[in-house]
Amino acid sequence: MGWLDCPLASVQVSVERGRRSDARGNGCLVQSSRRSVARPVERNPLPAICDVSVTNVCNAACDFCGFARDKNLAGPRRYIDPAEFSRALPILRRRRIRYMTFQGGEPLVHPDIVALVQAAAKAGIECGLITNGWFLPEHIEALAAAGLKRLLVSIDSDSMPKHDANRGLSGLHRRIAEGIARARTFGIPTSASVTVSRLVDYEALPETLERLGFHAVTFSYPNREAFPSNSLVYSEHSALIDQQPDELLEALAAIRRMKKRFRVLNPAVSLDEVARSIRGEQQLIPCIGGHKYFYLDWNLDIWRCEAWNQPMGSVFDLDDFPDQRDECHACRMACYRHASALMHGAIAVTDSAQALVHGDLPRAIRSLWQRGVADSIWALAAEHYPRLALSSQKRRAGQYAAATQPSQE
Repeated sequence: MGWLDCPLASVQVSVERGRRSDARGNGCLVQSSRRSVARPVERNPLPAICDVSVTNVCNAACDFCGFARDKNLAGPRRYIDPAEFSRALPILRRRRIRYMTFQGGEPLVHPDIVALVQAAAKAGIECGLITNGWFLPEHIEALAAAGLKRLLVSIDSDSMPKHDANRGLSGLHRRIAEGIARARTFGIPTSASVTVSRLVDYEALPETLERLGFHAVTFSYPNREAFPSNSLVYSEHSALIDQQPDELLEALAAIRRMKKRFRVLNPAVSLDEVARSIRGEQQLIPCIGGHKYFYLDWNLDIWRCEAWNQPMGSVFDLDDFPDQRDECHACRMACYRHASALMHGAIAVTDSAQALVHGDLPRAIRSLWQRGVADSIWALAAEHYPRLALSSQKRRAGQYAAATQPSQE
């Protein structure tokens, strides 16, 4: 018996509530309770993703980010509670969350970041982390031992003097290169996370990334408007991201050209969707936020996404919440755009299979007939799976080379 056997009736479960937050991000404790919860009839069986902001504190001073150390925090300093986070992990697992990225602020300023990664890894969740890289050399060995599998490091420019100046951290690029080199010895692949801004020369960027030791790059898109959530990954005043539509479209074209020279993780279909958004055209692929992608903040509130206007509620009530599957194209956040482009087709196929199991042929056909399904499946077939196969081959070759290398003793 497997996922097709999802229970159809209410079940008695124990729901222990943890910390909640008000609109200002202030945490408070509420009492535990036991009550009957009507579980959803059936959920799509594909794995889900969760970005976890472990703190609102950052040691950098990025011009286009509200988390910068020289800007005002939205409320007091916050650090996610490790014990409460560990208690939330079985709930996240029940929601089929199998991939998690720790972020901030700067996640490496959290005093228990290694314990957080270790707890999630032991729960069977593949962990990644995005960092500015300053503390990476000191932490990477412990993070690798804790079970970290993926690493992303923010890069703001092809010019390292400009990058370090924007981050307000002199010599940062040298610490990044050292951290990446050490991560490679532990078998952790490192991708650059680059915000589309006026600091980036896309023609010169590949050489810089190769020199630093990156194996791939993912691009995010500038946020000019304040988020209604407690996320501060935006700037209303930075001239570096005050880009007009034509400027953004040219940046997307440059990223497409860069795909021929360096490994760019953003699928072409996702770049096309962002271009449609910039031009004000109809988009094809709905966001999977609130269904297969979630945002968990330092108060342990769970959100549909960072750009949403209110949390779904406490993570400890996640079993209660239905999937949010109404169509949304409101923001251009690359993490959601990227995942949605790759998962939309697979979700449609599995939804269709579930409908067929229940004898609902019209629903099965409707699932496959949605806009963007073919584009998404093509993105998986043409970009994602070949990339995975190539990575697997390189990993096996590296393991073989390490095993057959003569001893230096």
